[in-house]
Amino acid sequence: MHHHDPAELRKPYMGEPLRRSGLADHPMAQFHLWFEEACARGVVEPNAMVLASVEPTGMPRARTVLMKGYDRGGLRFFTNYASRKGRALDADPRACAVFPWHSVRRQVMVAGRVVRLSDEENDRYFATRPRGSRIGAWASECQSQPVADRAELDRLYREFDDVWADGREVPRPSYWGGYRLVPEEVEFWQGGADRMHDRFAYTRGAAGEWRAERLAP
Repeated sequence: MHHHDPAELRKPYMGEPLRRSGLADHPMAQFHLWFEEACARGVVEPNAMVLASVEPTGMPRARTVLMKGYDRGGLRFFTNYASRKGRALDADPRACAVFPWHSVRRQVMVAGRVVRLSDEENDRYFATRPRGSRIGAWASECQSQPVADRAELDRLYREFDDVWADGREVPRPSYWGGYRLVPEEVEFWQGGADRMHDRFAYTRGAAGEWRAERLAP
């Protein structure tokens, strides 16, 4: 089998170093600065994050989801509550998200607990989704479950599309909604020359205060 040797794939990291004096006091304020820079510098889908959860069996599992909002209280994302990740998060409400902004040699890791969003928040966001995405939420009620083939999925989509034909409003399914990942630890990683990367981890104390400290690369 002829292929590229992964061990030989190397990319040097160059640029300005990251210093403690340049960090915001609150990790989500620092996240906001980096997220805005990622958008301005053309990172493809900067809101795409790898979300890791733990299955009831103890097996970790990760997938890419889209972050749909953030503030000092954490990150918001939406899914089918009955999906595999939804069931895992309900059983063990802890998660870790990673934003892999490779093109700007940066990465952000957010770890903490997850809480469900309110019905009001879910309805408000669902109403902003394109009609096709709203239909898709109904057609994928059995998300993560085996299906016969693609034709079965297309049939379900057409059926629900017909239900709300003629421009009728598509309501939010009761099984579809969002979570907030409330940060307890946030790490900022910036690639450095000769693999001497800059890493800073924010951790929250018992009184809610945040402390940032440098980590070895």
